[in-house]
Amino acid sequence: MDPNRWKSVAVRVADYNLLKGLGKLKHRAPASQIAKLVDDYIKYLAKKEGLKVEDLKKKLMATQNG
Repeated sequence: MDPNRWKSVAVRVADYNLLKGLGKLKHRAPASQIAKLVDDYIKYLAKKEGLKVEDLKKKLMATQNG
């Protein structure tokens, strides 16, 4: 597995079970469900802050890398 493309995260078992349940509702794997949750939350924050989604993503990535 390419460590520049994939990262592991630890979640509580209860949260993992909920994540699996949410994924089953829409036939998504845990990774896809996490990606959707992140994407939906970024859209929510961008709207709340009056920013374009891409601008918020750039801002968030800059804080991660800097």
